[in-house]
Amino acid sequence: MAISSTIFRCKLNIADLDRGYYADHALVLARHPSETNERMMIRVLAFALLASDTLAFGKGISTDDEPALWDKDLTGSITEWVEVGLPDERLVRRACGRAEHVSVLLYGGKTAEMWWQQNSDALSKQHKLTVHNVASPSSKALAALADGSLDLQCTIQEGEVWIANADQRLQIEMQVLQSPRERY
Repeated sequence: MAISSTIFRCKLNIADLDRGYYADHALVLARHPSETNERMMIRVLAFALLASDTLAFGKGISTDDEPALWDKDLTGSITEWVEVGLPDERLVRRACGRAEHVSVLLYGGKTAEMWWQQNSDALSKQHKLTVHNVASPSSKALAALADGSLDLQCTIQEGEVWIANADQRLQIEMQVLQSPRERY
C-alpha cells in the first residue's frame, strides 16, 4: 500500500513593504512522503517572497514538468516559475525558456554551495533567473515550525525577511547568488 501525502494547512499573513503587497492566504500544502519539513517550509517561504493572488503550488516533488510553485496570467502563460532545493540545471534552463521569470531557492548548507559552484557558469547565461541561497540555520529553524496547522506572519522590509508564529520570530538569512538582468 502506497503512503499518501500529509496535508498541512497554513494561514499566512504577508506584509511585504518592499513590494507594497499585504494579504492573508489560506494555503493547503500536500507534503509528499519523500519531502522533508525543511523543503515544505522553503516552499512556504517562496510563496511569501513572491506572493500574488494567482501564485499556486505545483503538483509536487514527483512531477518533473511542473515547478514547486508557479504563477500564470489570464492567457495561461507562465509569469513565474519557482524551484526549491537543488534542481537539475537542465530543468532550470528549460524553465527559463517557458516562463517570464524563474526563481530558485537553494537550501542545504554546503550541498547548496557545491550545487551553485557546479551550475553557476551554465546558469549565468539565463537573464530571467534569480537564485537565492537560504542559510542552513534559517532553513532548519523554518522546518522546526512545521506542524499540521500553521499560523504564520511574514514581514519583508528593506530586503530583510522575518517569519513568526505565536511562539517565535525568525529572521531568514538569504544570499542572492544571481539576479535577473536585461538582455543585450
